Amino acid sequence: MAVSSDSMLQKIFAKSPVFDSNKRVFGKPVSISGGAISCNERNLKSKGKIAVKAAAAAADVMGLKNHEVNLDLGFDVVAERELREKGFLGMRKTKLVCTIGPACCSLEDLERLAMRGMNVARLNMCHNTREWHRDVIRKIKKLNEEKGFSVSVMIDTEGSLIHVVDHGVPSSLKAEEGSVWVFTAQKFEGSRPFTVQANFQGFSEGIMVGDELVIDGGMARFEVVERMGNDLHCKCTDPGLFLPRAKLSFWRDGKLSYHGLPTLSPKDWADVDFGISEGVDFIAMSFVNDADSVKDLKNYLFAKMSKSIRVLAKIETLESLQKLEEIVEASDGIMVARGDLGVEVPLEQIPTVQEDITRLCRQMNKPVIIASQLLESMVEYPTPTRAEVADVSEAVRQYADALMLSGESAIGLHGQKALSVLQMASSRMELWSREENRQSALHNCQLGGSLSDCIAEEICSCAVQMANNLGVDAIFVYTKHGEMASLLSRNRPYPPIFAFTSDSDARMTLNLQWGVIPLLVDLTDDMEANISKTIDLMRTNGMVPVKGEEPTESLFMKELKRRGMTPTSLLEETNRGNYGVEDEMKIGEEDRDFSKRNPVSTELDKSLSNQREKSMALNSEGLEGLIPRAKLLLTLGGTFFVGFWPLILITVAFFSSLYFYFGPSFVHDGSNASFSPPQYIDPYELLEDERISQIAPSLK
Repeated sequence: MAVSSDSMLQKIFAKSPVFDSNKRVFGKPVSISGGAISCNERNLKSKGKIAVKAAAAAADVMGLKNHEVNLDLGFDVVAERELREKGFLGMRKTKLVCTIGPACCSLEDLERLAMRGMNVARLNMCHNTREWHRDVIRKIKKLNEEKGFSVSVMIDTEGSLIHVVDHGVPSSLKAEEGSVWVFTAQKFEGSRPFTVQANFQGFSEGIMVGDELVIDGGMARFEVVERMGNDLHCKCTDPGLFLPRAKLSFWRDGKLSYHGLPTLSPKDWADVDFGISEGVDFIAMSFVNDADSVKDLKNYLFAKMSKSIRVLAKIETLESLQKLEEIVEASDGIMVARGDLGVEVPLEQIPTVQEDITRLCRQMNKPVIIASQLLESMVEYPTPTRAEVADVSEAVRQYADALMLSGESAIGLHGQKALSVLQMASSRMELWSREENRQSALHNCQLGGSLSDCIAEEICSCAVQMANNLGVDAIFVYTKHGEMASLLSRNRPYPPIFAFTSDSDARMTLNLQWGVIPLLVDLTDDMEANISKTIDLMRTNGMVPVKGEEPTESLFMKELKRRGMTPTSLLEETNRGNYGVEDEMKIGEEDRDFSKRNPVSTELDKSLSNQREKSMALNSEGLEGLIPRAKLLLTLGGTFFVGFWPLILITVAFFSSLYFYFGPSFVHDGSNASFSPPQYIDPYELLEDERISQIAPSLK
């Protein structure tokens, strides 16, 4: 189904809508096809009378072929590879964000992260120099241009943050219990014993003796014992470490006693200008306390440049939670920074707060990133804890748009493995959610106030419902700025959303939308031409089968080959009745490694097992049950003939005389209607086209 929605949609629907049910693609009527649903957003200026048109066909994964990357389609090389390996329904929908740091800043490391599924690269402006960040940004853009990736760039501002200034110490500082430390704003070179330099001159204003100083949300704790001018003398009450640029916060009676700097400091505004000059795609604002600061930054970006840079608000303070709805409405997305948020919110409330923020963002159609300490142990260890994997799976179950690695990728020893863990855990949880049919429990509130906005929402909601009910493979959307694609993503459909756009900025910003695969294609105002062009491109690149061309090899046949079997050997297997879990584990044992399995392989295993059981039942009924039935039939026929043979002879003689007296018309009307014998059904074909459940009753 092709759906159009633009700024003149209200005028369009004032006219008589036309639904073209005769439109065919690949020789199939799309009104009932199970292949793809296509949605067009803003490109119907010349054909405004048509609001809803059928325009897509079966995008079956059975005939995928190996080929070189075709950049004319604008397909991300990783998404294309995933499509060929797993099929449409096996594609990962949760996006992955990686923080770039010293451990992964080389061109080779960035390429490895991109190949493992990194959708967005995050640069924390708290660390390193602008020259370093500029070099990383240009490396990422080089990979996008030369290697066919589609990795977006995000910069993260420092915000209203009091932190320890780096003074050249190669490692962290150790604070012992009972030791007294001096916290000062005085600038000095090098390091001094038991002295910590803060980055803000007025950091001690309003601080009283007895207040508590917390380092990095609990890495170490101090009590203020004396004030000397602008300096604070603090006694360590909970020993710990001072990491480089550790964050400082002051507490009094269980509440924050100091609220820090404005949301955007002069350094932050300079970083924003740097991001504009380098053409970044997202700017994440730290320590947002109200919607006004978000609006100020968006107005500044609008006045400074034509490129669309999306502004994400980081939720990490108690004030931001109190004004959460207005902050979400003003921003282009949300990042749940659980590390800093956990400093101000009791630990036991973090899971509930995370779920509430995720649900609100989906309701208001804003992407949400779950960040901080997802796989913290993998900073040092090659495998995560089971609790961390459960935490990641819970975020995916809540339908968060993206998951973010912080120190795991920036300074960790196993950043690429951590990214693989996110990829595997999210894919497996998405499959489980689809099997559980959790999307049916999602209910979205109405966002738009105008008629055209309401129509667009309803169109996307109905398109997703149709896609889920009909079991289509993909949803196509043709969009200029990405609004219609985001509305489709909001409904969390089963199939992936292929967003075709001619705007490179929109393509990069859609990298944060759940389930959206953005494709850069030259589009026109003619929706039908766009549909034909994109389907031809997908077909030419082997994504959908060519009309009249049989698929080269089905997934079922590939699975049989992987197991070293054929349909004939499957039926003629002497011990097929005992074929169970133990035998299945023996076949292809070398491929049973967790890192090599994927959700589609699991589904194929289940499908293969069901088909095998049904085919054996048919075979047993058709062959083994033939002889007993024939014996019973002969016995009954012989008994009937012996007992009633006089009556049978009289009946035959009577109807024979009627036939010769009245002619053939007595038993036949003389028409030349042809008689078609029942179609023979080959059991091997039953295995191939997966129609056993429908055909089995008729065979009985």
